[in-house]
Amino acid sequence: MVVTGANSGIGKACATELARRGAHVVMTARDPQRGQAALDDVRRASGSADVELLLGDFASLADVRALASRIGALPKLDVLVNNAGLMLTERTETRDGFETTFQVNHLAPFLLTSLLAGKLAQTPGARVVTVSSDAHGSGGALDFDDLQSRRRYAPFGVYGRSKLCNILFTRELARRLEGVGVTANCLHPGVVATGFAGDGDATGWFAWGVKLARPFMITPEKGADTMVYLASSPDVANVTGRYFVKRREKMPGRHARDDAAARRLWDESARMTGAPAVG
Repeated sequence: MVVTGANSGIGKACATELARRGAHVVMTARDPQRGQAALDDVRRASGSADVELLLGDFASLADVRALASRIGALPKLDVLVNNAGLMLTERTETRDGFETTFQVNHLAPFLLTSLLAGKLAQTPGARVVTVSSDAHGSGGALDFDDLQSRRRYAPFGVYGRSKLCNILFTRELARRLEGVGVTANCLHPGVVATGFAGDGDATGWFAWGVKLARPFMITPEKGADTMVYLASSPDVANVTGRYFVKRREKMPGRHARDDAAARRLWDESARMTGAPAVG
């Protein structure tokens, strides 16, 4: 099982619980020191040594491709948990020339999943689990003429649209993998007390808002519960293309149910990233 962005928060909690249940877990992180510290923590907390770390920065599509190559060399891949994500106060662009939130939260997991789709299909019952958010309804419909948010950058709106992308991606991925034996679902983890929007990603009023709200948030372990459920429960072995909150299927917002937009987003994302065809 691969969990991206597993050096902290719900990703780390998910990796810990999956390892505790006996899974071979591959954690990914962008920072070597923090990744190693998280690896040590997960091994200690889970009581399992069957956990390893791979490095990759989602702000670099070259890193994503290299990460996919290393994961592809594993004996098998039965679960891919797309968890890595961020929110930025100010608009920035990656070295690939894409708006950073859009790339890290959507284009990178899109590319990684596309590159690993064939590997996943080799294991019957394999699963793709993508962390979205109820914030997907905060930014309105996708503006395909401005996916890079060049005209206007509002942090929460841009983040919300990236989470909308996660749901549309999941719906189209499930459609493309129909009959292959791989399921794809996504989820809202809840409002979790983690380091999210930290590491200097958020500044000013937004950073203060996150800090003030933290005492009212749920723990990373509770936030990871639905991730673990979708990654491992036999109850959802044959469920695909759905959105979950607190282990229950929930209907996402209307813009997230637009299958024409899902197909268009897939085509645009494939063009931007050079991802291989899936399905």
